[in-house]
Amino acid sequence: MILRLLHRSSAAGPDVETTLEVGSDATHETLKSWYAPPVTPWLRINLIAAVSGDAAGSDGTSESLSNPADRAILRAIRDVADAVVVGAASVRAEGYRVPLTAKLVVVTSSGDLSGHRILPDRADRVIVVCPAAAVARVEESLGDSLCGLATVVVVPDVEGRIAPRSIVEALRDRGLDSLICEGGPSLAGQFLHDRLVDELCLSTSPVVIGSGLPVFGTERFDASRLSLSQLLIDDGSALYARWKVEAGPATP
Repeated sequence: MILRLLHRSSAAGPDVETTLEVGSDATHETLKSWYAPPVTPWLRINLIAAVSGDAAGSDGTSESLSNPADRAILRAIRDVADAVVVGAASVRAEGYRVPLTAKLVVVTSSGDLSGHRILPDRADRVIVVCPAAAVARVEESLGDSLCGLATVVVVPDVEGRIAPRSIVEALRDRGLDSLICEGGPSLAGQFLHDRLVDELCLSTSPVVIGSGLPVFGTERFDASRLSLSQLLIDDGSALYARWKVEAGPATP
């Protein structure tokens, strides 16, 4: 599979080679250099959606929207991050294995992490962010083999709801400055709602589907202005865009 560069803004870096072969070590290193955060701290959202804006494909997960090029970009983005942040609903729906290098941060209000695929050999790189009332359920659903290995971080809540800013502050207090939120849609939408996002990386799968799962959830939030910093296309017509989130609200 081939990736071709369609656009790269001057702010994203100098002109570079325009085609990459997915799967090669050279391509991985190039993608890492392209996706390295320009400054720290940095918070990016990385999601995939159908052309119809749906976050789930035919199997009810994002996996059926993905392909080797998308996974190559995902790997590069993770390799230049300190932590991958996901909601517990994504862990329950998709399992979620711990990344090879970055820490895995699971955000949960209820403490229910059932269905996880976290293995003991990587559990020391797992951080669970939850309110105090959810700690017992976190420990129960993690299981005896992971308790004591994963780190549980308690943050303030209001009637069980955790403020996104509290999540970010708790992680940066632990030296995790480069963060990726990989969803689910509700968590990504909350980060956008609270204007905590520096960059949006959105893969667009060339399908139309009515999954009923909007890529940024169902909660309304004000518009933010974006500027396109990079755009890639693969030979299957999937697009990979990087959008810088501009400061302040969008203007007409």
